[in-house]
Amino acid sequence: MNKTTIIILSIVGFFFILVLGMFLWGMGVYNSMVKMDEGINGAWSQVENQYQRRLDLIPNLVNTVKGYAEHEKEVFEQVANARARVGSIQATAEVVNDPALFQKFQEAQSGLSSALSRLLAVAENYPVLKANENFLQLQSQLEGTENRIAVERKRFNEVVQQYNTRIRTFPASFLAGMFGFSQKQYFKSEAGAEKAPRVEF
Repeated sequence: MNKTTIIILSIVGFFFILVLGMFLWGMGVYNSMVKMDEGINGAWSQVENQYQRRLDLIPNLVNTVKGYAEHEKEVFEQVANARARVGSIQATAEVVNDPALFQKFQEAQSGLSSALSRLLAVAENYPVLKANENFLQLQSQLEGTENRIAVERKRFNEVVQQYNTRIRTFPASFLAGMFGFSQKQYFKSEAGAEKAPRVEF
């Protein structure tokens, strides 16, 4: 082989290795973004599970309270309406990808939490109800579910943060844009949650 052929083969070999290296790097980055996206879907399904658990507990809690506090009709209607609003939003993976739908979902869940707080406040006015074993068990399960929801929302926000950081950092941001990976929404606190509540005796 003459010197020119060796130089040409060396250049072709160099570019082949460079292109192969870039392809393998791109494949690795793409696969890591897919795994992170699936991690978000998994975390979202855990949030959905806990919201569903809460939704399933509500009828039992309402019926138990109803037996003792029949004249609190307005509170029962508020809980029923809030539960219906939550049930009207299909909690699918598309919620995570649509900021407006995600906001609507979060507002419906906040409304349900607020209605449940009013229901539990009504129960405080009925000492016999507060001592009822079924009510105490349901209240305990609901409190546990609220804690689980908070934990799953925190985990969801953590995987969303990792994903959003990954797709926004250089050079992965180029591939993220090419393949349609976009930022996900975080769960946020309710409006006014930053203000300390006033406690009056």
